Amino acid sequence: MGRTEQPRRRTIRDVSKGGVPGVWLTAYTAPLAHRLDAHVDVILVGDSLGMVVYGMSDTLGVSLDMMIAHGAAVVRASRQALVVVDMPFGSYQESPALAFRNAARVMAETGCGAVKLEGGAEMAETVGFLVQRGIPVCGHVGLMPQAVKATGGFRTQGRDAEQARKVHADAHAIAAAGAFAVVLEGTVEPLSREIAASVPVPVIGIGASPACDGQVLVVDDMLGMFGTAIPRFVRRYADMGDVIDDAVARYAQDVRSRAFPGPEECFGVRRQVTPG
Repeated sequence: MGRTEQPRRRTIRDVSKGGVPGVWLTAYTAPLAHRLDAHVDVILVGDSLGMVVYGMSDTLGVSLDMMIAHGAAVVRASRQALVVVDMPFGSYQESPALAFRNAARVMAETGCGAVKLEGGAEMAETVGFLVQRGIPVCGHVGLMPQAVKATGGFRTQGRDAEQARKVHADAHAIAAAGAFAVVLEGTVEPLSREIAASVPVPVIGIGASPACDGQVLVVDDMLGMFGTAIPRFVRRYADMGDVIDDAVARYAQDVRSRAFPGPEECFGVRRQVTPG
């Protein structure tokens, strides 16, 4: 018998600029990564897991060990998608050398295909340092969640001329430093469209523009896992929170009424056959 050919995992070359927009989604666990793998180009193990998985109010408390544990789980459960793992707050800002040590650890211990870090022109030297040493980097500009304490919250970027110039310059600086893609978050649409057209690497939008080279969402937002208000830029494709609520309520009712488990869910008990 011939061997079954395994699907080839995507690389950064497969998600280059041009053609059909790239499909990116976050995942933090093996079961969900397995489900997404056949449908997306890139699985992003985002530091948003601090809020989504651990109930934090922001991403600042996420550790390198947490990112590595979740990144490794996602890589093990996927076969085709390029897996990109976020570098958490404090793991790369101090110096290019520290960034390399931590990024190298993420790559080695997870098996991921690239890392992502936040920051504009001020991080260009670090991006170049990593890329020159064999670590593929995705940038992240515009609204940067790791900087929310410094910027006063989650605020849309590019609303005035000074902000617009900065976001535009940041995107170009990160691309020029060697990033293979740039995530552009929470930035007004006309500016996002302009950046997507002018930056030579793929610009992946989240709350940006349909003109971007791809889109990314937090999968739990997209699947309706939370009943709370969601950001304006999220489109819910399912209401899994309601499905879970209904399933758990029916399970609780069956347990309390002793309808579960039944004979079919017990070992050593024969099912009763009703005479015909």
